[in-house]
Amino acid sequence: MDSKLKKAVLYARVSSDKQDTDLSISAQLRAIREYADRNGYTIVREFIDEAESGRTAARPAFREMIALARTKNPSFSVILVWKLNRFARNRADSITYKTLLRNKGIEVISINEPVDNSPTGRLLEGVIESIDEFYSANLGQDIRRGMRENASRGFFNGSHPPYGYHRIQVKDGDRMRNRLAPDPEDSVAVQTVRRIFDMAAKDLGCKEIAKTLNREGLRTSTGQRWGRTTVYKILSNEAYIGTLVWGSGKDGHSASRSETPIRVENAWPALIDPQVFYLVQKKMAGKRPQVIHPRTVPSFYLLSGIMFCSCGYAMIGHSAKSGRHFYYLCSRGFKQGKDACNTRMLPKEKLERQVLAELRTRVLTDENMEELVRITNEELQSAADELKERIDIVEAELRDVRARLARLYDALETGKVDLDDLSPRIKELKARLTDLEKSQANIEAELASKGIQPLNVDLIKKHARDLRQLLVESSLTERKAFLRSFIRRIETDGKQVTIHYKLPLVQGTDGWQDVAVLPIDTSGGADGIRTRYLYTASVTFSQVNYGPITPHIIYQKSA
Repeated sequence: MDSKLKKAVLYARVSSDKQDTDLSISAQLRAIREYADRNGYTIVREFIDEAESGRTAARPAFREMIALARTKNPSFSVILVWKLNRFARNRADSITYKTLLRNKGIEVISINEPVDNSPTGRLLEGVIESIDEFYSANLGQDIRRGMRENASRGFFNGSHPPYGYHRIQVKDGDRMRNRLAPDPEDSVAVQTVRRIFDMAAKDLGCKEIAKTLNREGLRTSTGQRWGRTTVYKILSNEAYIGTLVWGSGKDGHSASRSETPIRVENAWPALIDPQVFYLVQKKMAGKRPQVIHPRTVPSFYLLSGIMFCSCGYAMIGHSAKSGRHFYYLCSRGFKQGKDACNTRMLPKEKLERQVLAELRTRVLTDENMEELVRITNEELQSAADELKERIDIVEAELRDVRARLARLYDALETGKVDLDDLSPRIKELKARLTDLEKSQANIEAELASKGIQPLNVDLIKKHARDLRQLLVESSLTERKAFLRSFIRRIETDGKQVTIHYKLPLVQGTDGWQDVAVLPIDTSGGADGIRTRYLYTASVTFSQVNYGPITPHIIYQKSA
């Protein structure tokens, strides 16, 4: 068999299910490595997903493995797994990815379920996968039924008790189960919960309550500052009147259409009088604005989702004076008060107009694109030269080791020395040969997956000119899409605005595509490979007078 066909990668996975605890990663790795040794496979890469469900393909190591398999010349032809259910428990995913792999000449081999490539073998493989999928789905239903039964008997299913409560274990036959119990009466948490409800009953809103608690130095159970959402969750949680609710969606579990949420009153001691609780619910309902599905109210804030405050929180849209004036403001300051973040509000139209002007006059210019392409291409060439140099070094060592082995074999054949005398040295050289071949395969895989190709400066400049025009003439939705294609992040402290961007995308036959550059990181899957660029740049201008304050662009390597 050709040596390239003997190169394999290893894939191991263990989920967070209790049923998987006896199938550790180390056990899978040991079994697969032993199988590879027995069958003459050289493992060039190992991909491991811990606490990841096989019912979805959104597993980091799995996606990286598929991305590498989809490169032009993958460095392996076999994927070794402990069992087929480690590769996927979803039949549709299994068919999709195995078809993709077979088109690339790559085979998935289960070391414990040997099936050949014949029609009969394919049928057997399909039966095994269908059984695995049924087992996985049935296991999920069994777990859900158990949790539903547990809740109906007043036991607590969650991992984090509500603020002001703690879990206690009670004996239930031969098993220990969880219930909730209030913290001590004089504890800070219990006093804080009662203060929250007392303030809400006196018509204070969630934001004002959060600001009051933060001003007094109080913190949540995780040590974070209070926010309006955190306060609202406490005020709307029936656990504080001793009622257990499971399957409502608020607890992370939603009932199916054929099920109704579980409600058990007096499941544990209440912290809040029910009359106070329902009074607060009535007051909050009266303040609640009309709920409209977000898809029916599109945001007309151009920079939403890409603009952030210097404190790290997103800048969100906000209207004032009955919708006559619009601003961007820090979501942290909005929820927790100015003592959490005092970045001032920024006028929407003026800010958006200046950001677009900076992009057209300072970012999407021929001169700036030429400089960014030049820097990136130099780094591309440097990275390519480094990889090729590493390959040359490894190949030189391989030639040397093979020559040494050849001389030892010649000495054995001519009878100049005995096998017992040379055996240790031959074993040592063969181990070194295996290590070098693995290193060579890894470097070649890295080189292939990164697809080194210099950037075409003329193409980038043309695309930048098109973008300059589109940012003026296109609709709001199109402009938002164009901005997200090359802006990584916009940051502001209320006085200065910094735009962090990368080289813009180039329009291909399948829509907007990433420029073919050397990435420093890749991830892949059914939706293809996405890359992060070697270099990004930033431009800063003053928010005080909305004019540029730095005469140059700052370039830096991607983090």
